[in-house]
Amino acid sequence: MTVGQELMKITDLRLFHNHMAIEPVIEIFGGFYGAAINRLREVVFEEFASSGLYGMIFTYMWAFDMPSDWAYIEHVKNIFKERCPDVEFYYVELVAARDVRMQRNVSENRLKNKASKRDIAASNQRVINDDARYRLESHEGEIPFENYIKIDNTHLSPEDAARQIKTYFDL
Repeated sequence: MTVGQELMKITDLRLFHNHMAIEPVIEIFGGFYGAAINRLREVVFEEFASSGLYGMIFTYMWAFDMPSDWAYIEHVKNIFKERCPDVEFYYVELVAARDVRMQRNVSENRLKNKASKRDIAASNQRVINDDARYRLESHEGEIPFENYIKIDNTHLSPEDAARQIKTYFDL
């Protein structure tokens, strides 16, 4: 999310980070309700793809060992391709050491934008559980997409990572 925020500042792209759909649903339903989150995302994707706006940054925690996550990415692409056949997709995989991700998990910006992360003990446990449950980093050569970059941002500021993305893709 934070790198996406910085990338939005230096490009004409708009940001739709994953928790922009998660947080309102949690607030309304009193908990995580996947069907509503997915439908809310669908509406945003459909409307944005039909809007004529320049482009969107979408952040998503991708479990590379889950076929359903690969299928979901293809589904999102198809929403855009149906409305904009010439649309281009760019893939950025950000990786960082767990201890750094845990530090970032409690940053002021993250807690401000992700209310469900404010229970820090539970949020940290989700990070640990997700690391144990899923493979959240791709293997070398696994990503088949032409417009793809993998950045280890363990020691990069969000601004530096965003500049690297902007430069690499000439955005």
